[in-house]
Amino acid sequence: MSNLTDQEPLKIQAATPKKIERLVDGASAAKLRKQPAPGKWSVAEIVAHLADAEIVISWRVRAILGAPGTPIQAYDQDAWAATGQYAKRNPRQSLAQLRALREANLAFYKSLSPEQWKLYGMHSERGQESVEQIARMIAGHDLNHLQQIERILAPKKAAA
Repeated sequence: MSNLTDQEPLKIQAATPKKIERLVDGASAAKLRKQPAPGKWSVAEIVAHLADAEIVISWRVRAILGAPGTPIQAYDQDAWAATGQYAKRNPRQSLAQLRALREANLAFYKSLSPEQWKLYGMHSERGQESVEQIARMIAGHDLNHLQQIERILAPKKAAA
C-alpha cells in the first residue's frame, strides 16, 4: 500500500496489464523465465502470480458482498507457485489471463454502490478488510510487482 500514495487504485489496476505487456514485449522466453536470484521469482512467475491473485481477489470481493463480515482465508503464494507450476507457465498466456480477469473485475467494481465499497470481510491474518481496502491493496501489489519486473528486465550495466 505504501507504493500507492494518492493514486487512483482502479486506474492503476486498469493500466497494469498494458504496462506488463510493454515491459515484456520483445523479451525472450529464456529472459522471462530467468530468476534474478535463487528463490526470487522470474517475470514469468510474477505474471502467473498476478493472474492467480486476481482469481483470489475476485472470490474475496464477491464473498464479502454476498455475506458481509465473512471470513477471508489467507493463502500461501509460494505453495500456489509450486503447485501451479508458475515457472513453467507461458508468461504471455498468464498475461492474457490477468488481462481478462482484471477487465471483468474492473467492470464489476464500477457497478458497486458507495455502501458496497465499505463492506468488509475478516482476513485470517490481517483482520477487517473492506472492498475499498482490497482494491487499494491490489493496486499497491501491482505497483510492487511492476517495479520487480522493471528491475529484472532492465539492461545490465557493464562493470567499469
